Amino acid sequence: MAPARSATDRAGRVLTWDLVFYLGCFAFALISAIVSEFYGYRVWGNFATAAYGIAAAHSGWLLVSARLGRTPRGPLGSRWCSIAVIGLLAMIVPLVVLVIRRLTGVDWLVTPDSWAAQPEVWVIERSASLLLHHGTPYVDVTALGRAPEVNDYTPYGPVMTVFGLPRALFGGTPFTNALTDARWMFALCASLCVIASLRMLKWPRIPVLSAQLAIACPLTALTWAVAGPDLAIVGLLVLACALAATGRAGWSGFVLALVISAKLIVAPAAAVLAVFVLCRTHNENSRDRRALAWFVTTLVSATVALHLPVYLVAPDAFVEHVIRFPLGMGVVRSPAASPLPGHLIAETGSAGRVISLVLVAAAAVAMLVWLVRRPPATGSAALLRIAVGLGALVLLTPATRYGYLVYPLVLLGGVLTFRAAEQGLRPPRSRPGTATSS
Repeated sequence: MAPARSATDRAGRVLTWDLVFYLGCFAFALISAIVSEFYGYRVWGNFATAAYGIAAAHSGWLLVSARLGRTPRGPLGSRWCSIAVIGLLAMIVPLVVLVIRRLTGVDWLVTPDSWAAQPEVWVIERSASLLLHHGTPYVDVTALGRAPEVNDYTPYGPVMTVFGLPRALFGGTPFTNALTDARWMFALCASLCVIASLRMLKWPRIPVLSAQLAIACPLTALTWAVAGPDLAIVGLLVLACALAATGRAGWSGFVLALVISAKLIVAPAAAVLAVFVLCRTHNENSRDRRALAWFVTTLVSATVALHLPVYLVAPDAFVEHVIRFPLGMGVVRSPAASPLPGHLIAETGSAGRVISLVLVAAAAVAMLVWLVRRPPATGSAALLRIAVGLGALVLLTPATRYGYLVYPLVLLGGVLTFRAAEQGLRPPRSRPGTATSS
């Protein structure tokens, strides 16, 4: 009786978490549907409210069944049923609706209550057209003949323009515009990266909690429907880690170069993956310096090759868009101002801004100490450090958006899946200064 009671208690705890999680997601979606200034957020919120409501009701039913000692069978008896509902109603359906709604032509209007896609979607598509016609995705904001505004900026690296190329090359009619919306490209990239990573990891059994963090979380579902570039970037980041974890150091460096050349915010991941490539071994006393050299060489050479042609065409514009604007030092101030700790501290004045930057530096030093004293030896350990580092950066930097928290959430979901793949393959518990699997 004791083992059966213990199993029932464990099932009850897990299902209680599911219920609380989906109720929290339901509240987020409902608030978005009612009060958001963005049209796309409200459309998503309406669909997502239904999705999370169904998921919460399903989890409640499973919890009551478990308390009564019953085990529902069939698809409805699986916790994955809620994930499927969210994937359909909170991701796929609102994306289709918003893509069709966008055909009415509301881009570039200063009316957030009419946007069927967030500005980053149009900006990336425009950057592709600029690249094809002028050799650079960046306009000279000082030569517009008018005062520059936020949407004149393309605060991404040159690789991000790839996602806008289908629209630039084949768009022009309602049908082709719908098919080449950049959000489809972001979603396709993220999905292919996940599939490739799982294949390299030998198709591990994915924990439901991993899917909740990486897929069902409102930040992921909302980003999928209204924007998408961050999901493509985090998907490529997971792929780079999977490549490193399976001994493909050169390919890992190349994919990471693509990531950095699309969005500079993820550059700190390079330090983590470099240490991981060096320490990826079951033998605490060995280090693969040749793999590290191959990783670094590929990373640096590919990053330079991807940036240099665009930089040479318009160096001042490149610096203004990619470096100065995201740091809040551009001609126009970045609108990234979510009320996270770093921004709130910086808003108190010049001293607050200095304090915020000091906190960012302190977090960077702490991450370096962690890497040196407990270098990662497994993919899950590397992903954990990247998630913590990017999470700290998002929380503490003066110019930030709460949507960037999708990075640590998805990566934490990846940590759980990588751990499932690593079961039985972990290196022994390590001493300070040696590689660790956690």
